[in-house]
Amino acid sequence: MPELLPADTAYLTVPELVERWQTTPSRLRRMIEERHLAAVRIDGVLRIPAEFVAGGEPLGSLRGTLLALHDAGFSDDEAVAWMLNENDELGERPVAALNAGRKSAVRRATQSLAF
Repeated sequence: MPELLPADTAYLTVPELVERWQTTPSRLRRMIEERHLAAVRIDGVLRIPAEFVAGGEPLGSLRGTLLALHDAGFSDDEAVAWMLNENDELGERPVAALNAGRKSAVRRATQSLAF
């Protein structure tokens, strides 16, 4: 899976986010399970793309997009790769569009993805 991810992506580990957010590992893992966040395993370590984090919480528009991708049949790894790679329809990476407040455009781009 790491081969599908952009090489320049910055990641946070669970312990780093636990410390940053003053929370517990189990609460953070629950956020991933409930798709408030998404993570991938790289070299055996669970990593959360730094762009999925907005200050002291997950990027607000991330969950709805992750749910739409899951409904379209994407695995968690595939959803992370889709969010981080350039999208022709958007003309940018979906996570960049979300960070810029273009949630509607990202959601439209997910509608044509169903397997």
